Amino acid sequence: MNSTRAALWKTWIPALLWVLVIAAESTDTFSSSNTSRFIYPFLKWLFGPLDFAKYQFWNGVARKCGHVIGYAILCWLLFRAFRATWPLLQTWSVRWALPAWITTALVASLDEWHQSYIPSRTGAFHDVILDSSAGLAVLGLLFYWNRRRATTAPTS
Repeated sequence: MNSTRAALWKTWIPALLWVLVIAAESTDTFSSSNTSRFIYPFLKWLFGPLDFAKYQFWNGVARKCGHVIGYAILCWLLFRAFRATWPLLQTWSVRWALPAWITTALVASLDEWHQSYIPSRTGAFHDVILDSSAGLAVLGLLFYWNRRRATTAPTS
């Protein structure tokens, strides 16, 4: 395998592994009823004694934060992989961002579709919107960061 292919695989493998992490989290094992035995003690430690209503609220917040973080990471990894696949003489391009975002939205859609067939899970369209928005937000941050870095770079 030549060095170009090896470098390309080094960018795609993390993205593909992250899709597998998301797929694993989509199973019954990571349903709210199963993860509550870990989340409740953490929330109790963080906030003190919790009644059921407070626990439900903070459990929902924690799970939605997990969606945002997980899909933001996925979109960033896909952006890196597409950037390595189609190299250009710039640090940010719609050519990388658009397929990264579309792929993120597709994975989110398939994830929710899969969850709709698991009795302990629910597939929700609003989660697809949340996940896709997280991908879009990370692309916006990458755009801003790269633009800012380019404008503050020292000129020779």
